[in-house]
Amino acid sequence: MAGATTAQRGTSDRPDRGGKGPGRPAGPPRPGGPSKRTGPRGPGGGRRRRVTLLVALAAAVLLAAGCTWVLYGSSWLRVEKVTASGTEVLTPEQVLTAAAVPVGAPLVGVDTDEIASRLRSRLPRIDSVDVVRAWPHAIGLKVTERKPVLLIKKDAEFVEVDASGVRFDTVRQAPARVPVLELAADRSPSARRFDEERLLREAVGIAGSLPEAVAKQTLQVKVRSYDAVLLELTKGRTVVWGSGELGEAKGRALTALLKAAPKADHFDVSVPTAPAVSGS
Repeated sequence: MAGATTAQRGTSDRPDRGGKGPGRPAGPPRPGGPSKRTGPRGPGGGRRRRVTLLVALAAAVLLAAGCTWVLYGSSWLRVEKVTASGTEVLTPEQVLTAAAVPVGAPLVGVDTDEIASRLRSRLPRIDSVDVVRAWPHAIGLKVTERKPVLLIKKDAEFVEVDASGVRFDTVRQAPARVPVLELAADRSPSARRFDEERLLREAVGIAGSLPEAVAKQTLQVKVRSYDAVLLELTKGRTVVWGSGELGEAKGRALTALLKAAPKADHFDVSVPTAPAVSGS
């Protein structure tokens, strides 16, 4: 039987180009070998991305410029109206004049903190104020006034003092239902230890802690010393209050005594756990 031809032998015995033996299959591709690329090829893709980014940036700049112009440059969002509310003793006109809000200015540029500070400086009766932007054209001033708890007589006038001890105004006519301070501690042994300002703060604290029903009936707060404070009530009644300590307990005790003995004319709540009443 004839053997394989020379051509056939050459085909079967010829080693592959990789130096492997005859008939050995090619192995898997080596790591790091060529792989398929994804995405756009060539310089065209990068150019499109740059154009898209530039368009987005230009749109953002134009939008910011437009918003800035609307807020500051246009006549659409400017201050046209200023209102004041919450006044009791003051008038809205007084508040508006002291506030000096720049009408016609861009609403967004109004300095609300500066307006509030200016109001408190020019009108000490104002305790706090909220300055609110009311879009698109208004500013609202919501005022809270100080309330006097005690009056200090000064010649023919009265100095109003609030619960924090702030002397905020001087008036010719005493407000109704606000007690007047009578400070008579010159000869008191405690005068050297507690000066007039300290005694004033004590009196203010007592007046501010009185229950509303009692405060309405209190005409005077007499301070003879730190721990010797008297209250003069309507109908000639007097109250020994003592010091400013335990103010809430003393207020509750006095309220109960006034209800239990409406015809009495002398009350002592200096020791609130053992109050006393006398007179008829």
